[in-house]
Amino acid sequence: MLKKNDFTSVDLYLCFMKKNLLLLTFFNVFWIFSQQKFSKEISFINDNDLYVSVVRDRYYTNGMFLNYRYLSETKKEFVEKKIFQWQIGHKMYTPNRPNVTSIDEHDRPFAGYLYGNFGITNVYKTNKILTTSIDIGVIGENAFSKEIQDFIHKLYGFKLGTGWEYQIKNAFGINFRAEYISYIGKDSSGMYDVSWVNTVNFGTVFTDISTGLYSRIGLKPLQKLANSIAFKTNLNNENTNDVREIESFLVIKPTVSYAFYDATIQGSFLNAGSLVTKELIPMVFNLEIGIKFTANRFHFGYIFNYNTSQSEDLRYTYGNKFGTIAIHYLLH
Repeated sequence: MLKKNDFTSVDLYLCFMKKNLLLLTFFNVFWIFSQQKFSKEISFINDNDLYVSVVRDRYYTNGMFLNYRYLSETKKEFVEKKIFQWQIGHKMYTPNRPNVTSIDEHDRPFAGYLYGNFGITNVYKTNKILTTSIDIGVIGENAFSKEIQDFIHKLYGFKLGTGWEYQIKNAFGINFRAEYISYIGKDSSGMYDVSWVNTVNFGTVFTDISTGLYSRIGLKPLQKLANSIAFKTNLNNENTNDVREIESFLVIKPTVSYAFYDATIQGSFLNAGSLVTKELIPMVFNLEIGIKFTANRFHFGYIFNYNTSQSEDLRYTYGNKFGTIAIHYLLH
């Protein structure tokens, strides 16, 4: 027959098992998701200077990007993964403040760029990535930047912008982009690595080149270049040897770019009627610092962005800052 003290021991044992079962279930959920293969992804990325300051609202002030990515089912000898991407994007630019009534006070033109994008990423077995893409869109009033800014300002209770009547005039936009990433190496712990990143833009909206380094500092061992959220290569199917992995790391990305042409600053050569235009500062330094991490089917990111002045005659000549928030969701 059980005594009173025996009941106490049983109760303690059951309590201990319940607590450990909850912990086991919690970690098992993450393990299950990390062992699965997901071949598709949807994401929303938003750039805004509000994410670094509640008072700064100028220059490159907002960007919105809705993406759908999926993995090709075809296999090639030298290509580990081929990924396709569709994107709808919008970029918005303003002078030193969004309320500038006098044309003489516009140190940078109001401008907007609305476009659709299709891209192809080839992840090579030699630890290199080549992404090529094309944008087709429009700059000017037909990009609806004033309307988008009004919506955002009403949402946050800010004063509506004035001066959009002087924005860059309507023009057709077509742009080609290529990005080449080459893996340099990692340290012996596997917690730090560096890659070389190069981009080229050519078209009726942007023409520029850039080069720099992409560094990851892991909060856990880093995933390889061909299967990481850092390089948008984390998609897998039955043809790949990888599975969904848990990731968490810091990002540091310094780059130098040289601009030959920017229609959002100089106006489009397809429509010379813009009332406010400025001259480019060709050489620009850019810095990105942030964090990226996974959580079940999601992965998230926050990036602090800084760049030196991109055009002449700016009121604030110490560069521009904005934040990037990214939300990604994996699909089978």
